[in-house]
Amino acid sequence: MKYAITGATGFVGRALARHLHAQGHEVVAVVRSPDRAGGLAEWGVELAAGDLSDVAAMTAAFRGADGVFHVAGWYKVGVPDPTEAWAVNVEGTRNAIRAARAAGVPRVVHTSTCAINSDTDGRTVDEEYRHTGPHLTTYDETKAQAHDVAVAAAASHETPEVVIVMPGGIYGPGDTSSVGELLKEVATGRRTMVSARLRMVEAHVDDIAAGHLLAMEKGRPGEAYMLAGERTDLASMAEEMAQITGGRRPIVMPGPLLPVAEKVFDVAGRVLPLPPQFSGEAMRSARSSYLGTSIKARRELGWSYRGLHRGFVDTAEAEGWI
Repeated sequence: MKYAITGATGFVGRALARHLHAQGHEVVAVVRSPDRAGGLAEWGVELAAGDLSDVAAMTAAFRGADGVFHVAGWYKVGVPDPTEAWAVNVEGTRNAIRAARAAGVPRVVHTSTCAINSDTDGRTVDEEYRHTGPHLTTYDETKAQAHDVAVAAAASHETPEVVIVMPGGIYGPGDTSSVGELLKEVATGRRTMVSARLRMVEAHVDDIAAGHLLAMEKGRPGEAYMLAGERTDLASMAEEMAQITGGRRPIVMPGPLLPVAEKVFDVAGRVLPLPPQFSGEAMRSARSSYLGTSIKARRELGWSYRGLHRGFVDTAEAEGWI
């Protein structure tokens, strides 16, 4: 089969391109700068110049594909200007589906996220649940809007069919997110501080990539599938990585301090250029829970994920931390 990918130079997109190539599929990656696309071409991936704002370029890249994986997204915390987030996550999703339709592609798998539900307040929710209040972060809000774009496209019953995947937290080699950087700091012996309250479901990036292909092959049109891994919390993740690598255990920030820190950093951020991890938005996320269940994905797609300990060992070995 021939598949096209947006976001193939990102953390999940690169893992997906590698997985598709390993499974014997032909892969086309839509990239802004083909000369900066790293090792994709070395895997035999065809590079097509284009970005999410260019429907014509995406249409040309998608033509002849059996399916499109729309993985590209904006993921940052503590950025005051939301313009890029809306352009990439919302309008980019609309444009990618529009291009797939123009190219005659029969199916699109859209990468959403469990974070569209923001704080689940300790509850483990499924695909039927939908958050209705204000979102914690710009990322959560814009991905929720993008999710709605994909749902509306699926409900139109026009080509392409749309299937949605909703990963929870994702870890693995090459992760440059705030969580990935935290695990690196722990593993390499640097002093770190973590929240005692942030709870999430975590899966290895290679398992998330496999879930995308299963959704393309087996997912029901118009359905969403949570690719939610093992339930954990940020402090436990850091402790686990420290034990595996012999790294430095983190300092755990007590939960009651987080609301105070949020207010302080919200005020300070109006007059000082604070690092994103010290923004009020980051503090709000740090005392929340992003929890979901993968029962549907396991039942309908046959998806599975490795346990957190094994996944951390795999990550540490790949990164050279052990």
